[in-house]
Amino acid sequence: MLRWTVTFIILAIIAGVFGFGGIAAGAASIAKVLFFIFILLFIVSLIRGNKRV
Repeated sequence: MLRWTVTFIILAIIAGVFGFGGIAAGAASIAKVLFFIFILLFIVSLIRGNKRV
């Protein structure tokens, strides 16, 4: 999941440098969504922990 986030962030930066507004905005919005999903899953995994008994 983190790999997809980084991929879309890089794509948004490259598209922004070349001036493709629509492409950059689309890639940036996808990167934001993936980033927040990753953060949410990370927090859930921290809360659940590794509880082996």
